[in-house]
Amino acid sequence: MSVTVEKRVVPRGSDDLLEQAWDLKERIRAEHGLLRQRHGFFANAYRRATVYAYVTPDDDLVGFAAARHDGYILFLAVDPAYQGEGFGERLVAAVAEDADSVSCHARVSNANALDFYRHLGFEIVREIENYYEDGETAYYLRLGEREGIREKLSEYLRR
Repeated sequence: MSVTVEKRVVPRGSDDLLEQAWDLKERIRAEHGLLRQRHGFFANAYRRATVYAYVTPDDDLVGFAAARHDGYILFLAVDPAYQGEGFGERLVAAVAEDADSVSCHARVSNANALDFYRHLGFEIVREIENYYEDGETAYYLRLGEREGIREKLSEYLRR
């Protein structure tokens, strides 16, 4: 689905797009059983993060990445209707543009997320047992320092 979108940066402390982000996250959770959090936890983390988002002219949320100031991605979600169009890559690139390093956690069972992050050059740093509330193990991933990774991400931002 190709549509004109606008990149928007939501500063820390703002509720702009919060409910739309929650709704998107919940749709993905319902469909894939991922991104399980309580609304209060999500809203708290969202407000403490800088949120990079893509929205349509009608203000529909295409995708978002909420990241701490150190480049740790708390949440990353792209509407299923827009997946495969490079929005996830562009969101990670936006985080990388503003941070010295980029990192995140992913469920060991989330093959799609792991494939996505590896595609971008993330490397598994360590495995953490019982990381999630439901007891599942997580991988801690960090964007590799290989030459060309930053340039590749910059390419996504130019699209």
